[in-house]
Amino acid sequence: MQYYLIIALQVYCVYHWYKNKNDYYWVFLIIFLPVIGCIVYLITQVYNKRDVDKMQEELTTIINPTKKVRDLEKALEFSETFQNRVNLADAYYDIKDFNHAIKHYEDAIAKDFHNDKHVIFQLIKSYFFIDNYQKVIFYAEKVKDNTDFKGSKAQFFYGLSLDHIGEAEQAEIQIRQIDQRYSNYEERLHLAQFLIAKGKVSEAKDLLNEIYIESQHMTTVNKRKYRTTIKEVEQLLKTI
Repeated sequence: MQYYLIIALQVYCVYHWYKNKNDYYWVFLIIFLPVIGCIVYLITQVYNKRDVDKMQEELTTIINPTKKVRDLEKALEFSETFQNRVNLADAYYDIKDFNHAIKHYEDAIAKDFHNDKHVIFQLIKSYFFIDNYQKVIFYAEKVKDNTDFKGSKAQFFYGLSLDHIGEAEQAEIQIRQIDQRYSNYEERLHLAQFLIAKGKVSEAKDLLNEIYIESQHMTTVNKRKYRTTIKEVEQLLKTI
């Protein structure tokens, strides 16, 4: 049992390292000094009392990614409520099973709660990830006047979907809303790439410089989290 616990800790630490793109030496510490390495990594890179429950949930998901889904399927069988179905759809979304997520989201709003904001936003994102841009647009137009839509990832995916169907001008209007300072770094990088593709290189360069300057004032956690994005920003700046 102790052996499996150590393996589980190593798996979690490596997963956290990969997800947060921490320094490479942590992998060697975790693998070659499993107990000490994991403890040091957890204390210095992960541990926060508010995050304990989340860490346990993530660890369970890594070891058995479908457990949460099975538990929520049983909950839905016991009580077929709107919230239970949405919870199950969210669990499918979390493991990137977007087709099953879509099925349950759509079942949830088939009879009631037709305009539930959370479900519509999730449908927009889910359909984008399976390249169904017409459905993204269909659902986005149901909530585009909602105040929470402006600047959201749902609006960003709406803009990208409009671009995919050739609505470049409308796409740019929507995509630009993601440009909010000190946030949305990955999306703003995509916006810069979008502007370059449209021949608006000067605007793209200004945006990339903004992101780079903001990166110099990031917290240590955000520097780790967005390391790859910032490197891409730096590389793109050198080419334009």
